Amino acid sequence: MRVHYLKCGTDCPLGGPLFDGFSKSLFGLIPCAAQLVETNEGLVLIDTGYGSEDVRHPHPRLSRFFHALLNIRFRAEETALHQIKAMGYSPSDVRHIVLTHLDFDHAGGIEDFPDARVHVMEAERTAAERKRQGFIARRRYRPAQWDQVRDWRTYAGSGERWFGLDRVRQLDGLPPEILMVPLPGHTWGHAGIAIQSDEGWVLNAGDAYFYRRELDDDRRRCTPGLRFYQNLMEVDRDLRFANQQRLRELKRDAAGQVTIFCSHDEKELEAMQRRTGDKAPQVRAGAIPALHRA
Repeated sequence: MRVHYLKCGTDCPLGGPLFDGFSKSLFGLIPCAAQLVETNEGLVLIDTGYGSEDVRHPHPRLSRFFHALLNIRFRAEETALHQIKAMGYSPSDVRHIVLTHLDFDHAGGIEDFPDARVHVMEAERTAAERKRQGFIARRRYRPAQWDQVRDWRTYAGSGERWFGLDRVRQLDGLPPEILMVPLPGHTWGHAGIAIQSDEGWVLNAGDAYFYRRELDDDRRRCTPGLRFYQNLMEVDRDLRFANQQRLRELKRDAAGQVTIFCSHDEKELEAMQRRTGDKAPQVRAGAIPALHRA
């Protein structure tokens, strides 16, 4: 299997280095990372970032609150659809979409691939469809992004043990080298996605953490902006912290066997892209690209 690392959206929140830890401007640079996996059974997309309809019609598909808070830069060039077409594939070549969770910045491109089967934790779909109560829940889950999906596969908490993590399982119709790893706390059904390649295992930890130094054993830290955002979005702090600790232990104990990255750290995404020679479309933090409309 070949794995590509894509940037499928860019958030540029006011605060610069207070969010990303490195920007020299007033605006941060927060990617929405995704993976495209080439398999013998077709393409598998791990998360989708923002989709083409989010770019064309951001409202009411997305919440104005999060649009303003994150200063989202909508670019057609950054959608998974555009990047996959640029590789010479068609949308129908994407046979499966595997989601870490259903937040608006991970699920926006689902309907760009109408032939794909969508895989997600059962607890996540339940929370997104039936428990959209409260200010954050109503705004993080946007049913318009996935209400046309007809082929869902959901997974409960059972599974096997994998590098010390519990309830890890294979997915219906997918190669055994792609696994779903429950990591709740950010949302009730949040999961990581593990992929085994020639270079070893890679664990996409989604939003289990947001900043690379959070997995340091010696002096863990997070930027103030991302710490605020994680606190805002969490559904269970104890679970979130417990799973972060499990990821630290995994990073320490399985060094050389498992590489971990998260969805929203620009430096981690760049490192993964260097491994494979991928390069996502770039946007400067302070730039305001043209909004593409239908």
